Amino acid sequence: MVEDDRTGLDVETLRRAIQDNLFYRCGNVPKLATRSDYYLAVAYTVRDRLMQRWLSTAMALLAQPTRVVCYLSAEYLLGPSLGNALLNLGIRDQVARAVASLGQDLDELIEEEQEPGLGNGGLGRLAACFMDSLSTLQIPAVGYGLRYEFGIFEQRIKDGWQVERTDKWLHQGNPWEFARPEYTYPVGFGGRTEHYEDERGHYRVRWRPDTVVKGVAYATPIPGYKVNNMNLLRLWGAEAAETFDFRSFNVGDYYGAVEQKVASETLTKVLYPNDEPVQGKQLRLQQQYFLVSCSLQDLLRLHGLRGGRPDNLHEWFAIQLNDTHPALAVPELLRLLLDEHGMSWDDAWRITSETFAYTNHTLLPEALETWPLPVFGRLLPRHLEIVYEINHRFMDEVRARFPDDHGKQERLSLIDDRGSGAVRMANLATVASFSVNGVSALHTDLLKTRVMRDFHELYPGKFNNKTNGVTPRRFVALANPELAQLLTEHIGEGWITDFDRLRKLEELADDPDFQAQWQAVKAARKRVAAEQARRLMKVDADLDSMFDVQVKRIHEYKRQHLAVLHIVHLYQQLKEGANPMTAPRTFVFGGKAAPGYAMAKLIIKLINSVGEVVNSDPDTRGRLKVVFIPNYNVKTAQLVYPCADLSEQISTAGKEASGTGNMKFSMNGALTIGTLDGANVEIRDAVGAENFFLFGLTADEIHAQREKGYRPYVHYETNPLLRSVLDLIASGHFSRGDKTLFRPLIDSLIHHDEYFVMADFQSYIDCQRTVSEAWADSRRWTRMSILNAARMGPFSSDRTIRDYSRDIWRVEPNPVQLVDVG
Repeated sequence: MVEDDRTGLDVETLRRAIQDNLFYRCGNVPKLATRSDYYLAVAYTVRDRLMQRWLSTAMALLAQPTRVVCYLSAEYLLGPSLGNALLNLGIRDQVARAVASLGQDLDELIEEEQEPGLGNGGLGRLAACFMDSLSTLQIPAVGYGLRYEFGIFEQRIKDGWQVERTDKWLHQGNPWEFARPEYTYPVGFGGRTEHYEDERGHYRVRWRPDTVVKGVAYATPIPGYKVNNMNLLRLWGAEAAETFDFRSFNVGDYYGAVEQKVASETLTKVLYPNDEPVQGKQLRLQQQYFLVSCSLQDLLRLHGLRGGRPDNLHEWFAIQLNDTHPALAVPELLRLLLDEHGMSWDDAWRITSETFAYTNHTLLPEALETWPLPVFGRLLPRHLEIVYEINHRFMDEVRARFPDDHGKQERLSLIDDRGSGAVRMANLATVASFSVNGVSALHTDLLKTRVMRDFHELYPGKFNNKTNGVTPRRFVALANPELAQLLTEHIGEGWITDFDRLRKLEELADDPDFQAQWQAVKAARKRVAAEQARRLMKVDADLDSMFDVQVKRIHEYKRQHLAVLHIVHLYQQLKEGANPMTAPRTFVFGGKAAPGYAMAKLIIKLINSVGEVVNSDPDTRGRLKVVFIPNYNVKTAQLVYPCADLSEQISTAGKEASGTGNMKFSMNGALTIGTLDGANVEIRDAVGAENFFLFGLTADEIHAQREKGYRPYVHYETNPLLRSVLDLIASGHFSRGDKTLFRPLIDSLIHHDEYFVMADFQSYIDCQRTVSEAWADSRRWTRMSILNAARMGPFSSDRTIRDYSRDIWRVEPNPVQLVDVG
């Protein structure tokens, strides 16, 4: 029996389908086709096999009265799609054989895929993990985001400095999306409001925006692992409402004829513009409103297709705000219900406050977004009126509860009255949501007791914790095929969707044969990573050295510079003839600094400058190596996590909300050196204190030192090791004699040290000695590595999504039956 070319899974059918797609979709023939053509042909072939599942899911959603999750996020770091789709469909082997029969290599074609850089880091990657788990757990969901034409910048390193280049991820097209121009929505900006009475004498408001752009839908299917459910990720692109002005053209104003099109499409041109200048702040606010307006209009349309009414939206949809970026959804839903659907304020507020839930992702004050009132009012005059009304009613409640506490009243207000005034988006999201959650136990505790203490006192029942998780499909099964095979051989395939099954590895942790197999897996992944480093960066890595890895966004609170101080300390000891460690180390860094963040960019320069000296010094050759991976992204992460021996999770205690890189490293058997920050606390509890290298001050200790008056210079004066390290950097030793280059960083540490690098230095150095001692005992290290992976069940995003589904969204799995959609 001949299988259908669109759905068939045998090798011959897949080969035939790839050839057809090469010819009919790519417009090419084998003799002329490039590797990119073959990648696209394979991608379209695999996408065809997703379609029946996707459309069956859509039809089930319309046919059944099922509660649905709506996930609103400004970022999605999906990573490459081809390998993930092959894994989830379970057809990698067949496709590899079909591709080989056409003279191609599947791994090379997978490498050809351009990664969509639609996020800055952990927030976007978390959203992608959640979408993966929602589909795998068969929970109906729709994700909404923005289709940035240019994603997060491409990072290059030139003379040790970060240089930003445009990320042209769409230049070869995106075979994983479907343009849906039939789903477009108007989004207004500016203008004025008109107040009037309707025919029933009710007070109404009409918004007359002076600019309107169109939001155009792009749909991406998100497959679950070996299930029929396939949820939808809908991304919005901006277009002009009218793309060409013939009147301007006819009078010779050729630029004016397309000016509106150019201005409108700027909205989704680039991810998160630098918002330091007023224009940047305005564009970022426009992006956030564009996202929520398109998404809510679309959600109301979907609700109507399922037979719903605006007044029962909250019964069938739970909308999760992924941090404050989509918090404008609150006044926008109120506007739609009040102005477009004619509801009363009380009804609209009840529906809104029973629909939204809010996840807070930060403890950093600068990340708790505020918008200047003049900018907000000029762009969104109707929404500012709505925010004022929410605040008026809310402050009546606050004054009744705390009549004499004017400080609390000021802190709780949605409006910051200082200066020209600002709208506090975290306060807005908290007031309007029925649930507010943190993303690790420590983070949630700090929200309750410090950052949002006043809100917790007012609404204690709203606050809850949902510790983050990551998908084991991408970060173990896909990224580490050797480990996946080893796990399946010993505990069965079920671990891929039930990560708690890894607990069975505990009984093998002391088994010499299993330890040897575990070590062989790590060695294999190190070889793969080293080959890539040699090919792309011309760097040779010592495979027998400890791979000591810190890959994440570059920020002072993440303290990459603390790790560099340790490297300089080791370098000094080797230069002095000491033997500071029992084995060679390869220090691996990766991550991007925000383009406007000068200190973070200087830290990147310091890493590379220290590496330049250390790597070329004969006294350290074979003992120390420093590598900075440029343009770190999800594709690179899939290489790095499995090859790491030591995971550096060394942020200042009380600053990291959760972190997810810590989980990905541990799942792949890396041991952690870290502070009691974010999810490190729970990871240490899970894997056992004896299997975690702990150092540094706690969040409470840091808070106490701040209150008392922290003086970092004291550490410089009293710690000769620290002083010698800083003095060597300041001397120009790592900057070709330039004593001024790193002076801003040195001065910041000695005189300010906002993130307690100086206070934690000695504890970190001492802990690193303990790491070296453990590494010297191969059996002990391997046992610790196995136990770290075995106890990572709670950090699967499947567990996180089950918790959200049960405690916040109140949704149930809804398995999909495949139907004939022809």
